[in-house]
Parts: sequence; structure tokens; C-alpha cells
Amino acid sequence: MEILLIRPFQLWPIFYYESFRQPQEKRRHLLIIEMNYYEAMRLEIDPYDRSYILYNIGLIHTSNGEHTKALEYYFRALERNPFLPQAFNNMAVICHYGDSEIAEAWFDQAAEYWKQAITLTPGNYIEAHNWLKITGRFE
Repeated sequence: MEILLIRPFQLWPIFYYESFRQPQEKRRHLLIIEMNYYEAMRLEIDPYDRSYILYNIGLIHTSNGEHTKALEYYFRALERNPFLPQAFNNMAVICHYGDSEIAEAWFDQAAEYWKQAITLTPGNYIEAHNWLKITGRFE
């Protein structure tokens, strides 16, 4: 039996390759999932079920860092089902980490979305509830 010694510098090309391959694979995987959701939207007629499909498409855009597109899909989901606290929460998170130039306006918008999410599910979103209290935005 022969023992092979691998020095750390011999692994660098592998790690370098993997660091670029994984985001591409993730992006391709998310694109396939997104295409399946678009097909589901084409076939689904129930507005309630369509709201969850739109919400899931919003999740994909959020994970890709496409926050403007994500907000659009969360809005569309809420048009069909205004009782999606998770959509309000995700919109609030996007707004909370928005553009620092207009941070105060984004924070106010985040507060409004979190208030709606908390109203729908009072026991959830404890961190958001605390943030609202700390920043004086909780009424």
C-alpha cells in the first residue's frame, strides 16, 4: 500500500475551481426551479395557491440578490393573499438592509412591513418586534 502525501499548495487549484463552480451551479439550479414556478403559474388558477408560487419566486430572487425583482413578486403575492406574514417579513428585511443614502426611509418602510407581519402572526418575528420598540417605531 502506498501513501500519498498531498501538500496544501497542491489543493489550491481545487479550492479555486470549487469557489467559482459552486455559485454557477447554485445559479443554474435556482434558474431551473424558477422555470418550474413559472410553469406552475401558467397552470394554477387558484389565487391563494398562486400567491405561494409568487412568494417562492420572490424567495429565489432574494437569494440571488435581485431585491427589486423579489419585492415585485412579494407585492404580487400579497395582492392575491394579504395574509402572508412571511412576505411582509422578507420585504421588511430587504428594506432594512437597503440603500444607506436613504436609510431612514427604508427603515420606515421596513417598520410598516414588520408591523403587518406581526399583526398577522403576533407570536412570530420577535427580533423585528424588539427592533420596532428600540427604534421607537412600535405604536
